[in-house]
Amino acid sequence: MRTATCTLESLSPYSQSRPILTPRGEKETAKDHEERCWMERAHTDADGRPYIPPMAFKWSIGAAAKYLSISIPGEGKSKYTKHFLSGILVPEKIYLPTDMGHWWGLMNSNGQRGGGKRVWRCFPEWSKWEGVLTVCVLDAKIPQEIFVRVLKEAGNFIGIGRFRPENGGFYGRFKVVKVKWEES
Repeated sequence: MRTATCTLESLSPYSQSRPILTPRGEKETAKDHEERCWMERAHTDADGRPYIPPMAFKWSIGAAAKYLSISIPGEGKSKYTKHFLSGILVPEKIYLPTDMGHWWGLMNSNGQRGGGKRVWRCFPEWSKWEGVLTVCVLDAKIPQEIFVRVLKEAGNFIGIGRFRPENGGFYGRFKVVKVKWEES
């Protein structure tokens, strides 16, 4: 197994969209409830520290491998995609600054684009973030240079979080500052 220790920096704001589980008060309007509970949309640990879930990066890297569809040299039509989807593991969170902002928007009530009624929603937002991402590269078929290429394109074209490029937005983009490799 190889471990890639990747230093990342944001290229655009990052936002999260977990569902709010706190029930609405008896005479509370939907907007008042949203205003009171919007912070629940952030992923936080037991101490209340916000973080980026490891699976956000796992899915982003896998989607980038699929998007790029890079052929494996000497293996006909075989692509690296399946090796990225099952051959990498992201074991740790990236913690975010605790001073999160928020963004209000008029969104579809059912969460589906073009779906009828619109309601006000509030989402946690970080204008800048940075961190060190650890990726365990379990599949020996994934060369270092292909991994770095796919990770860079994940930051450019796929992103993480709410309103990311993969879904037509521009939030959650990141750049790869440095990648350090270790064999184990």
